[in-house]
Amino acid sequence: MIKAKITGVGKYLPPRIIKNKDLEEMMNTSDDWIKQRTGIEERRWAEPGTTTTGMGAQAALAALKDAGKSPDDIDAIIFATLSADYFFPGCGVLLQSELKLKKTVPALDVRNQCSGFLYSLSIADGWIRTGQYKCVLIVGSEIHSSGLDKSPEGRDISVIFGDGAGAVLIEPSESRSGILVTKLHSEGEFAQKLWCHRPSSADFPRVLKGQNNLDQTFFPSMDGKFVFKHAVCRMIEVLTESSAAIDSRPSDIDFLIAHQANLRINSMVMEQLQIPLHKSLNTIQKYGNTTAATLPIGMEEAKKAGLLKEGALVAMVAFGSGFTWGASLMRI
Repeated sequence: MIKAKITGVGKYLPPRIIKNKDLEEMMNTSDDWIKQRTGIEERRWAEPGTTTTGMGAQAALAALKDAGKSPDDIDAIIFATLSADYFFPGCGVLLQSELKLKKTVPALDVRNQCSGFLYSLSIADGWIRTGQYKCVLIVGSEIHSSGLDKSPEGRDISVIFGDGAGAVLIEPSESRSGILVTKLHSEGEFAQKLWCHRPSSADFPRVLKGQNNLDQTFFPSMDGKFVFKHAVCRMIEVLTESSAAIDSRPSDIDFLIAHQANLRINSMVMEQLQIPLHKSLNTIQKYGNTTAATLPIGMEEAKKAGLLKEGALVAMVAFGSGFTWGASLMRI
């Protein structure tokens, strides 16, 4: 039976490094406060003029190189982001142009925030299994830094997020390796626990001319304790559900790539599922939360470090705004 397999991974991180010390004065915070609550030590911020699509293109080229493919091999594009270049059109078609594809391949945009990559992976898995496409490019790319409140009022949110992009190439596999199962969920009841109120199509007019006051509804907001509790619970549930779907247990997972929102969340999930900490790789210390880019960035770093062994059972899990969450199990 044909499976879908990740054959190439790539990432792109802006070169500008912002350490916790750099945020202390502007946000009235401290290095110790940030590390204790999140585990983050530094993150990347893109320079003005950088685009979400442009970063995604760099990650895509790295993934194509890793797979030994060229842009013309791509049959379809899936682009996951919450920080699109424009209100519309989406980044998918912009990436198709940026990569100078000769084929008019379809381009799909996914807006599931931290779970966006897993939702994209599930779509690509279905496309490959049915034979509709043979080479699907998934990109997760985010520029958070341009939309953060960098004053003391915004510090609880703004210290968490960083900029970055990751990409994978999905192709058919007739071997034992490939994606085994992906489970996805949502719970819109709690959408306002982690959201950005504006810009909104409900605003008429959307932008008030002459408005000089800083409107906090244009910045992200979060009920941190509520999100933390739900993230731990839902990630444990979906990893257990996914493992049961292939007659396995979470403790059988050889390596876990978890979304990077908070180091304590990941530690609690692994502890309760009896997965040793050495069977994972955290990138939050270096990059912060890069939302849809987090999982492919983590996979690229794990592969580069030689942590993804042939035949290993590898899990991905994420939880984020929506609420949306999911997990995927694959055999390397």
